Amino acid sequence: MPSIAGASGQKIDRAAIDERVAEVRERIGVARRRAGRGDDTVALVAVTKGRTVAEVEAVIEAAVADIGENTVQEAGPKAEAVGPGRCRWHFLGHLQRNKVAAALRFADMVQSVDSTRLAEELSRRAEQQGRLVPCLIEVNVSGEETKYGVSPEELPELAQRVTGLPGLGLQGLMTVAPWGDLDSARSVFAGLRVLGEHLVSRGLPVRHLSMGMSDDYEVAVEEGSTMVRIGTAIFGTRKH
Repeated sequence: MPSIAGASGQKIDRAAIDERVAEVRERIGVARRRAGRGDDTVALVAVTKGRTVAEVEAVIEAAVADIGENTVQEAGPKAEAVGPGRCRWHFLGHLQRNKVAAALRFADMVQSVDSTRLAEELSRRAEQQGRLVPCLIEVNVSGEETKYGVSPEELPELAQRVTGLPGLGLQGLMTVAPWGDLDSARSVFAGLRVLGEHLVSRGLPVRHLSMGMSDDYEVAVEEGSTMVRIGTAIFGTRKH
């Protein structure tokens, strides 16, 4: 099936998406081997912000099991349209506490925990649902004012707090690097890896380092990423 129809009759090129997914996976593998990581697994999260349900369906058909979204308003209807059990939904964007209940209707993992108050609200809502919600703490390693995330200095206290909250399962850390500067990106990714190592030395769980996007994911893999978040490299540039 070379293409499928999206909303408004838009044609989605399935073959192109299949090829791009395969290329991203191949480049992940090359970067992993270049770093001497052997058979370490790197999860591919397809970021579908601004994409149609048909595009989400196409990437799932390309054997991508993890889908990432940035807003509750956009993700909720997509998850409902796709249906349960087809993929794992990751919430990636800044999450307001008054949107937590809505986010947990679809999110299998929350990657953007950045405060004690948000963690406590996630815990409360997860307990109400009888769930254990996997989560990552977002860290602003670069210190950019335009980025969300806890500072490296505040991370140990927040990580300790999250591990003590019922209904939450801390699985690691997430960060976003400066765009367009691979040297700066490498420094940020290496910094997150070191922060993760410090938490592990204190007995805290760091299974995942979610770092790397379409323009820098190979560098992220070289620096230890276990989860990359890819949109443009799979779907092409958004037209809106």
